[in-house]
Amino acid sequence: MKIEKLNLDGKKSSIEVLDKIFSAKINNRLVSNVLYKTNANYKGRHAKTKQQNEVSGPTSKIYAQKGTGNARHASRKAPIFVGGGIAHGPKGQLAYKTRKLNKSEKKSSIASLISEKNINKSLLIFSDFNSEIKKTKEMNAIVKKFEFKNSLMILDKLSKENIEKSIRNIPNIKVTDINHFSAFDIVKFEKLVFTESSIKELEKRYA
Repeated sequence: MKIEKLNLDGKKSSIEVLDKIFSAKINNRLVSNVLYKTNANYKGRHAKTKQQNEVSGPTSKIYAQKGTGNARHASRKAPIFVGGGIAHGPKGQLAYKTRKLNKSEKKSSIASLISEKNINKSLLIFSDFNSEIKKTKEMNAIVKKFEFKNSLMILDKLSKENIEKSIRNIPNIKVTDINHFSAFDIVKFEKLVFTESSIKELEKRYA
């Protein structure tokens, strides 16, 4: 299929893209599952407390079980004592399993989300940024002209280097490459922006 391609001077042309990625069947259930796994794996569970069996110290009873008139107790490591183990406390990162995300799941979810952006007219493809844009003011004018104020920009290496300095101070725009984005990034931003070269890289990776 063909998709519209834009030049910075406003001229329009077309580019041939793969139907498998840009006109794929939208699988909302799969996308939801992938987003759940991605968000779950992002969470840092660093808090850790020691349980009774992890506290160092003697395990002997603090006094005789019978004859004292007091309640029965085990060692000082019990949770009811100061310095003892913590009952039901956080167990740290190792206690939680990382949810596995299959390559086929990732590829299908990315294709579904890109196709949805294309249907909703929220997908933009530019010619490569072959010359460096140094000023934020100049880059901001381009953003306003083509109306991608809230967008994820997935660029080729050269284009990224040429605009990275001028766009990094513009809010609500994330610049990345083919190797460093996820389904969550696509959902987070309103529009999705590619360059002609990054489209070719995307097709090699996700086709």
